[in-house]
Amino acid sequence: MAPRLTPPAAAALLRDGGVVAYPTEAVWGLGCDPFDEAAVTRLLAIKRRPVDKGVILVAASLAQFEGLLDWAALPRDRADAVRAQWPGPRTWTVPATARMPAWITGAHASVAVRVSDHPGVIALCEAFGAPLVSTSANLAGEPPAFSHAGMSTQVLAQVDGVLEGETGGLRAPTAIRDALTGEELRAG
Repeated sequence: MAPRLTPPAAAALLRDGGVVAYPTEAVWGLGCDPFDEAAVTRLLAIKRRPVDKGVILVAASLAQFEGLLDWAALPRDRADAVRAQWPGPRTWTVPATARMPAWITGAHASVAVRVSDHPGVIALCEAFGAPLVSTSANLAGEPPAFSHAGMSTQVLAQVDGVLEGETGGLRAPTAIRDALTGEELRAG
């Protein structure tokens, strides 16, 4: 099984191209450096998830998304409404800038993002110094893991480490909403 890690140790592993399991607001997630194509490809292979679906990015602060989100593509009131929801367990699809890799956005012009209020996610993103991929730590099509014990042994056998901690206790993964329309794309 993968070793249990502190945020600094997990961040070092992520900088070296590793894939880490970590607790989020509701479920256990898998994370890696979103700008490391090999790491993202490996993470998607672990999950058996196609790249065209895209993945969520999570950050410790709005500043960590600087230059990655095209806020100007949204009406000011919509952009302000989205930013007012953070930090917290709310995921929004926001138009991406050209700096956002296709292996993150998938077949979309936007990217799903969240500024977390979960202490473990914040500590990990701060130690890493940037946003991270945040996708549920389960095989595609299988239910997400709400506890460490509920994670797939197949997934755990393939990650490089597991961040110490517990989920935030939400009963469902965060809903995903479109920043432009407010429409719910995935129920929470």
